Amino acid sequence: MKKSLLAFVFSPFLMYAQEVPKLTDEMAMKLSDKPLHCINQEYPNKTAHIINNAGEVPLTPKDLHPSFYGCFDWHSSVHGHWMLTRLLKTKPNLSNAKEIEKILDESFQKDKLKTEADYFTKYQLTGTFERTYGWAWILKLDEELTKWDHPKAKIWHENLKPLTDQILKSWKTYLPKQTYPNRTGVHPNTAFAMSFAIDWARANKDKEFEDQLTEKAKYFFLKEQKTPAYLEPDGSDFFSPSLEIADLMRRVLPQKEFVQWLNAFYEKRSLENVEKIPVVSDLSDYQTVHLVGLSFSKAWCMKGISNALPANHPLKKDFRKTADVFLANGLPLLFQGNYGGDHWLASFAVYALED
Repeated sequence: MKKSLLAFVFSPFLMYAQEVPKLTDEMAMKLSDKPLHCINQEYPNKTAHIINNAGEVPLTPKDLHPSFYGCFDWHSSVHGHWMLTRLLKTKPNLSNAKEIEKILDESFQKDKLKTEADYFTKYQLTGTFERTYGWAWILKLDEELTKWDHPKAKIWHENLKPLTDQILKSWKTYLPKQTYPNRTGVHPNTAFAMSFAIDWARANKDKEFEDQLTEKAKYFFLKEQKTPAYLEPDGSDFFSPSLEIADLMRRVLPQKEFVQWLNAFYEKRSLENVEKIPVVSDLSDYQTVHLVGLSFSKAWCMKGISNALPANHPLKKDFRKTADVFLANGLPLLFQGNYGGDHWLASFAVYALED
């Protein structure tokens, strides 16, 4: 064990952690209210569509994306749909289950999803649209449907297939060309997207894609040491670049190799820094509120890393406790802001609350 980890002192704020946050039915109801209110809300909207000619100027978000036009932007709508699917699957007795099912039935219509798939070939310059953050959430949504043995889920999965296939085609074309990873704390983060893609590939038994991703993950990150996580976060981060890398590498390395890699990856000052709660100065600011999401993504990374570590590793219990602190900090903030957080944060919270 490296000296830096043995010498690591648990962060003082851990003592203030209170009741461990759980995804109770009451919490699920509160969180589900967020996407239920925005999935069909078309405006305000950040389309990210590149207008190629005057004929495309009048196109509305709903024209471009009949399934995923709400929740301010395409990717937030996608992971809002994932969240509702997840809740319907795991908590079918929620009092609003019928409302959730109705919303999903409407969005997952075959013709609408075909239009979503056609978007990537109908318009010019769509090759980089939602690469790779939105791509990752489409695969997470499809993975959820793949694992759900329910008649509706099977229909929705089949209807989603043209879009899933298009995303896969784009990703398999792009991955060999991706020379460098994106280490940002926002949407283009490579490690986050590859983690979700690996999960999808394993659930769908796409060994070729899984091997591509595993090989590329090792190419990008296997030799990394002493990551400068003491510099995190940037002012609008909702990912910890270092934790996302670690959460990816625990998926591609055997436990013994992962422990060796992790011990060399983090130094004491970086570990101390990533365990600090983000300071969110303005919940109404659409960029600053990203830092609430940072608490949730740190929590899910720390849980995943903790689960991958052997019982005697000093970070196993520490990361699990710290994840609960981040959740306890982030959940109250989720309900205090405006549409800048309402259109996406609940999805992050649900994923972070999973074990």
